[in-house]
Amino acid sequence: MNQMLVNSLVISLALTLVLEAVFFLLAGKRNKKDFLLVLLVNLLTNPVVVLCYWLTILYTDLNIAIILIPLELFAVLTEGYYYKKYGNNFRRPYLFSITANMFSFWLGVLLQQFI
Repeated sequence: MNQMLVNSLVISLALTLVLEAVFFLLAGKRNKKDFLLVLLVNLLTNPVVVLCYWLTILYTDLNIAIILIPLELFAVLTEGYYYKKYGNNFRRPYLFSITANMFSFWLGVLLQQFI
């Protein structure tokens, strides 16, 4: 179980970093500081979200939506806060955060079907 959790954390973080970097570029952003900020805030939020997700799944019988919604909300609000406070070119930091997270979440779900 420990190795499975570590694998999940590593794969999820790597996939999130790649997908959110792609989203950053698709959104037309090119500022290097903002790019680094996107990577750093995901390094901050992704492991917390994934670890809390797996611990909740393993030790409770809660519905997956009841688990995912607050965790994703935490990620969106935390990342949006950092984009607003430290970003250079985020006109709507919370909108960027929610769309980037939706992009990486749903593409991650889709990719899991092939892995």
